[in-house]
Amino acid sequence: MMALRVRELPAGDWLYEMKLDDYRALAFKAGAEVRLLSRNRTLFNDNYPVLIDALKSLKAKSFIIDGEVAALDQHGRSSFQLLQSYGTRKGIPLVYYAFDLLSLEGTDLRSRPLIERRAQLTRLLKKAPETIRFSEELQGSREELLPVAQQFQLEGLIAKRPQSTYEAGRRSCAWVKVKLTQQQEFVIGGYAPSERSRKYFGALLVGYYGPEGLLFASRVGTGFSEKALANAVRWDAEDQVCLVPLRQPARREDPDGGARGSLRQFSNAVRGLKRC
Repeated sequence: MMALRVRELPAGDWLYEMKLDDYRALAFKAGAEVRLLSRNRTLFNDNYPVLIDALKSLKAKSFIIDGEVAALDQHGRSSFQLLQSYGTRKGIPLVYYAFDLLSLEGTDLRSRPLIERRAQLTRLLKKAPETIRFSEELQGSREELLPVAQQFQLEGLIAKRPQSTYEAGRRSCAWVKVKLTQQQEFVIGGYAPSERSRKYFGALLVGYYGPEGLLFASRVGTGFSEKALANAVRWDAEDQVCLVPLRQPARREDPDGGARGSLRQFSNAVRGLKRC
């Protein structure tokens, strides 16, 4: 079951939860076997063995839990960048946030109300390891929650009907989501070569205008299809644009180190980019 995206968070008889920046995953347990599957049925067992061990420890012979795999930053917020780095970087806290229970000890719970399913999930997770957490309901009205969510830079909020059944495989209006985007305009100054098997380039080098001129902000390496990468390199070859010099802020790695060539600005590939 998936949430329908809406522009405004609904008010009234709704249950509110945090929207995390993570991987959606179903957890299956049948006896000693546990599987963690993504929405497109990719098996996560080898990616997140610490979560598999934690799920095995739950005091039930069989269950199906709907939840999300999240990596947490130093402030306890979910970070998709950290999640992508998990396994290659040490010390990244990993958590499975469970928010729904579809089956328990062979009983199908999908036709039961959401609040009943969540109540049973709470009992199942009562003595769960720290890496398995219940996705708590946020207390407060829509007007109270939205500014708090923006203050803490949450990915967004989800609203669910307390009496809703679980509609497997469907995007339902009984669950809706609002994304709280944090935006800034950036200038593309160049690109860095790929250090992996990906073709064309590894990341864009982007900057922004500050008091000291154009400052290096970050590398942007995700969200590109192979076609977009190929088009970017083709545009660069056909219409050369000089590499914009990006002044590095204090204590930042040299942003131009290893940069090659130049790259035309293409706003449709990265949201919020600005042509220089």
